[in-house]
Amino acid sequence: MRLVKKIILLVVISLGVSCSEDDVVAPVVLPDATPVSLNFPVNNTECNEGIFISDTHSQVVFKWDEGVNNDSYVMYVMNLESGNLLPYKVPLNTHEIAVTILRGAPYSWWVESIVSGNPVTTKSEVWKFYNAGLPKESHPPFPAEVVSPVMGASVESGNTSLRWEGSDIDNDIVSYTVLLDTSETPTKSVGTATTNSINVEVSSDTIYYWSVISVDSVGNESISQIFQFKVN
Repeated sequence: MRLVKKIILLVVISLGVSCSEDDVVAPVVLPDATPVSLNFPVNNTECNEGIFISDTHSQVVFKWDEGVNNDSYVMYVMNLESGNLLPYKVPLNTHEIAVTILRGAPYSWWVESIVSGNPVTTKSEVWKFYNAGLPKESHPPFPAEVVSPVMGASVESGNTSLRWEGSDIDNDIVSYTVLLDTSETPTKSVGTATTNSINVEVSSDTIYYWSVISVDSVGNESISQIFQFKVN
């Protein structure tokens, strides 16, 4: 009788182990989103296409290629003069969206790819363009972009080089004026350059704020965002 009970107990344990192993569910591995290729508006050009809604606004259709594995997208448009950033959710299986924006203003734009259930998103390249305004012969430069020191970087005291990148669809930037200050809104000019860098003297244990004013051949100006770095 004891032998029979042992056999029954072993069978029950065996079945329990077998059921536990069968109940293990392999984790679902979601694919990563892939960056898309932007198509229109074209990088570093004037956008003359679109529907003119008024003297101040036009509707532009932003277009990009489909990426592998992506389920949906969020398209971002930033006004480079005001810094105003707007996200646009794009319907499933759609790779373009019409957006009403200001005429005669510089913009940047990019697309964020999304895979449903995966919290990690992927960003495309960032393109810039100038949305056509009322007819004019010249356009202001795009606001300069920081190269170094990058935002929040730390540098050594003494002589340091401030570097930036400037661009203009007319390709006629003639100079840059650099503002550098310990105030969060810099107003002190530390010089004018015809290249994309300038050397300045900085003091230790100090946080500096700086920006760049780009000037073209007919006097059009644009001012960059305010950049910041710390001196050790």
